[in-house]
Amino acid sequence: MKKAERNKGFVFKQYEEPFQTPFDKLFEIFKELITHTSGDFDEAIDWLRELDKEFRLTTPEYTIDDFIEDLKNKGYIVERLGFGGGEGVDITSKMEKALRQNALNQIFGKMRKGKSGNHKTNYQGRSDENTGDFRGYQYGDNLEKISVTESLKNAQINHGIGDFSLSENDLVVEDTQFKSQMSTVLMIDISHSMILYGEDRITPAKKVAMALSELILTRYPKDSLDVIVFGNDAWPIAIKDLPYLQVGPFHTNTVAGVQLAMDILRRKRHANKQIFMITDGKPSCLNMPDGTYYKNPMGLDPIITSKCYSVAAQARKLGITITTFMITADPYLQEFVDEFTASNRGKAYYTGLGDLGEMIFEDYEENRKKRIR
Repeated sequence: MKKAERNKGFVFKQYEEPFQTPFDKLFEIFKELITHTSGDFDEAIDWLRELDKEFRLTTPEYTIDDFIEDLKNKGYIVERLGFGGGEGVDITSKMEKALRQNALNQIFGKMRKGKSGNHKTNYQGRSDENTGDFRGYQYGDNLEKISVTESLKNAQINHGIGDFSLSENDLVVEDTQFKSQMSTVLMIDISHSMILYGEDRITPAKKVAMALSELILTRYPKDSLDVIVFGNDAWPIAIKDLPYLQVGPFHTNTVAGVQLAMDILRRKRHANKQIFMITDGKPSCLNMPDGTYYKNPMGLDPIITSKCYSVAAQARKLGITITTFMITADPYLQEFVDEFTASNRGKAYYTGLGDLGEMIFEDYEENRKKRIR
């Protein structure tokens, strides 16, 4: 007689960290440092050397210099020779992609990749995305969508099993949903307040931008993402330039940012269009017809705010939803954001830096289910 197998319980043992090569350990830290230094290789390496002194990251067998050599050999950095004889080091496109992937893993690490363009809407009809629901056959439905099992069951219920008969009224199809595509413009505030009061707000903002861009490129390649920055003015930046994004000595020209975003979205063919705006401060700047700037950093200027409400309403008329992610908790500024959001009939989130990425992703996914106009 075969002896019964004993059930095994839990086995407790000391945690063993997954094996990483010396390069991989340093590379994880380096990716964070190069993001915080906005792509400044020398500054990132200086910080890495300081961390090495304090935490003994390297060994005599593998030093920081060995790590730099590996970065070169693996194609993450390249030496630059200036016209005046000065030398330097630049990060490569491979490194830029690694930074986007790193941000994606940090913010959206629990997600799984899906099929391209896999965005559901509230429309039902002919598609290749099954909903799990059944409905009666309608003229024009794809024959491949007919559920044979459910149709035969209907025939037996309607006509009995003695004399089998199947009519058009017995046919059942599995319902489907259209797949939508989305055009998104991500607006990032680079005014000076993004680094005031000892809080680095620009690094989380650009991490979110890198993660969102990598998400769209890999999971939703049929969608489009444009990134713009706004200070005294607004201008587009390439996705590859996100690691180098820095704050400037700027005021906050929200109107210029929204107007540029609308200009970009007007040229997109996708039915679904949206603007994500990451900001921490009030609008304080406007472009005047004569080319000058009207600036007022003191309080909420009604001249500036009324123009903001007007451009938000204009975006609504174009079917463009604005979602504002306010990374401060100032009740005074929330009043402006509430009115701005009401003018657009959009959304507003008052969030800290820690959950910014998760909230943007959740809203991005949720907007996939909206009705196509």
